[in-house]
Amino acid sequence: MALKCTLIGSRYFGATVLAQLLEDGHEVVRVVANTADDRLALAAQKAGLPLTVLESPRKVPGDALKEDCDLIVAAHTHAFVTPEALARARIGAIGYHPSLLPRHRGIAAVEWTLLSGDPIAGGSIYHLDAGWDDGAIAAQDWCFVVKGEGARDLWERALSPMGLRLIRQVVNHAAQHGSLPASKQDPRFATKAPMIKRNVSLVPHDNTLTTSLVVTVIGRDRPGIVRMISDSVQGLSVNWADSRMTHYADQFAGVVHLQVSPEQADQVVDALKKLETDGLSVQWARSDSPPVPAGNRMLKLEMTGADRPGIVRELSSGLAERGVSIEDLHTEIISAEGQSQFKVRAVLVVPQALTDEALRTVLEGLATQMMMDIGLDAHMA
Repeated sequence: MALKCTLIGSRYFGATVLAQLLEDGHEVVRVVANTADDRLALAAQKAGLPLTVLESPRKVPGDALKEDCDLIVAAHTHAFVTPEALARARIGAIGYHPSLLPRHRGIAAVEWTLLSGDPIAGGSIYHLDAGWDDGAIAAQDWCFVVKGEGARDLWERALSPMGLRLIRQVVNHAAQHGSLPASKQDPRFATKAPMIKRNVSLVPHDNTLTTSLVVTVIGRDRPGIVRMISDSVQGLSVNWADSRMTHYADQFAGVVHLQVSPEQADQVVDALKKLETDGLSVQWARSDSPPVPAGNRMLKLEMTGADRPGIVRELSSGLAERGVSIEDLHTEIISAEGQSQFKVRAVLVVPQALTDEALRTVLEGLATQMMMDIGLDAHMA
């Protein structure tokens, strides 16, 4: 038989569950979403369904559900469904949790699956009750974790499709039997998966070093050449951005990237020329960065995390969605405590419309999603 369902959720997963319930012939009497512009809310409006937008994304009060129903389905929500709301459902209330409960109870189950080095992951349909992710299990399934994949990869590849399939399985069981399967969780194996919070600080700094000088220095190798280069520009506003030094036979060869202000560029070149009196050959190339559009600002970003495929793609796409462009990008793989760490250094151009608070939220979300540490130094242009 068809069920009368209330759907609580958000984003793509919630919207897909809505489409699945309607496709299977069930009646969705109300949709509850976090915000009016959430993908699930927009899908409900398009389908002409009753919609409740929560005042707080952390709690679903009893008055958020206007109608009685057979079943409450929670799909991608971190809100606590109160006992008053649960009482609206005749058969019960279920939610999908992307872990093999009781393991990884909490908001960051997928991330903690990877951080814990679990070789397998899974999903659970569980009964919503007064606790957090500790209700009886209605259905479970598992999958292998692919080495090197991130939280988003694991979710999109396996856990999201698994959740859709398990929800359909349990809802159809409830429709046929008028009840829900239930197996108690064993608390002996319970672990927690709290939110992984990575703070991002924005430190305003005046960015005037917009001219780059790429300098090559060649000469007979001897102690002190690097110090000679550094001393030659001492007292000038110069940032030693990068350098590569080596020697061939008895010859020293170095490439230095200096960042200077346009006004001091010629003065820095003149200072470097004086190295030729010490038997060194000096060549340079100048590059002036285009001005940043008025109101926009430049940021230096550093990211460090476990090496895996797709890091640059995830970062660039996540920033592009918010109108942030990458002006410069350097990556390297470093070894730390026997593990490969991927390090990213980038210069970003941030549009005026994106406030510091909004940018901080975006980057903290990316850091958590990508399981990387992010540091920022802001340069107001």
